[in-house]
Amino acid sequence: RSIKVEEPVFESQTKTKLGSNDVGPNGPTVRTFIHDFITTKLDNFLHKNPEVADLLLRKILQAERERKELSGIRKLAKDRAKKASLHNKKLRDCRVHLTDAKNPRSLESTLFITEGDSASGSITKSRDVNTQAVFSLRGKPLNSYGMSKKIVYENEEFNLLQAALDIEESIEDLRYNNIVIATDADVDGMHIRLLLITFFLQFFPEMIKEGHLYILQTPLFRVRNKKETIYCYSDEERRDAIEKLKPKPEITRFKGLGEISPDEFKHFIGESIRLDPVMLDKATSIETLLEFYMGKNTPDRQIFIINNLKVELDKELVEK
Repeated sequence: RSIKVEEPVFESQTKTKLGSNDVGPNGPTVRTFIHDFITTKLDNFLHKNPEVADLLLRKILQAERERKELSGIRKLAKDRAKKASLHNKKLRDCRVHLTDAKNPRSLESTLFITEGDSASGSITKSRDVNTQAVFSLRGKPLNSYGMSKKIVYENEEFNLLQAALDIEESIEDLRYNNIVIATDADVDGMHIRLLLITFFLQFFPEMIKEGHLYILQTPLFRVRNKKETIYCYSDEERRDAIEKLKPKPEITRFKGLGEISPDEFKHFIGESIRLDPVMLDKATSIETLLEFYMGKNTPDRQIFIINNLKVELDKELVEK
C-alpha cells in the first residue's frame, strides 16, 4: 500500500522520519492517524485478552531488569578494561590490527590465546611484534554453556578477552583477523580448547562462522642428529624422521609449549605455521551441539566417547 502526504516535514536531511504533527487540510496526518488507531485497537485487544497483556507486561519488566543489570555491569567492565589497557599483563599487543584497513598487513593480524605464562613467554619472545599479539589465560576458563551474557562482564578473563578483541558492540570492530588457540597437546590443553570454543559459540558465533578462529598445531617430537633437526607433529612423522636420521638420533618429546625455546618457536608461528580452522556446518544447531558436548547429559556423552574411542599403539612399543 502507499500513502500520499501533503507538504511533508521531515526530522532530518536524511528524510527517513516524518516530523509532521499538524492536521492537514484533508484530515489528520499519518502519524496522528496511526497513533490514534494503535492506541484504541491495542487497548481494546489487551482488555479482551488479559493473558496476552500479562505476558507482554512480564516481558517488558524482564527486559527492563536486564537492561539495568547489564548497565551496571558494563560500567564496571569498561572501568576494568581501561585499567587493563594500562596495567594488564595478560595482553601483549601488536602494532598492526585488522581495523587498520589502509595497512597492507592488517589481514595478518593474529592473537594467540595461550595457556599460562610459560607458553605465552615463548610465543611473546619469538612472535612478530608488528602483527602477532599474545593473550595469556590463567588456568581453565569457565564452562560458559547455558550462561547469560552477564557472565562475560562478571568474569575477569572473559571480560579482558572481549576487551582485547573489541567485540563488545559488534564483530565489525574485531581487532585481529586470526584468533588462534595455542594450548598444550595434552588432556588439559584439549579441555581448554573446548572451553574457549564454547565461549565463542555461546556469545560470538560469528567469529567461527566468518572463519576467524583457529587451533595452533605445535610439534610433539624433535628428532635430530648432528647434521639435521626434524620437528614431528605425529607418531607417524616421528617414525619417518627416525628412519631418515638413523642409526640413533636424539628424540625429544615436548610435553608443553613452555618447553619449546623461543628460537625454535619462530619456526612454528612463522611462514610454516600450521593452523586448523574451527568450522561450523551450516546445518548444525549451535544449541544442540553445545548441549551434547558441554551440557549435563553425562551418560549419553559417555556412551558416545566409548563408541568412538580410538587407541593407537606404537608398533615399536608393542614389539618390545
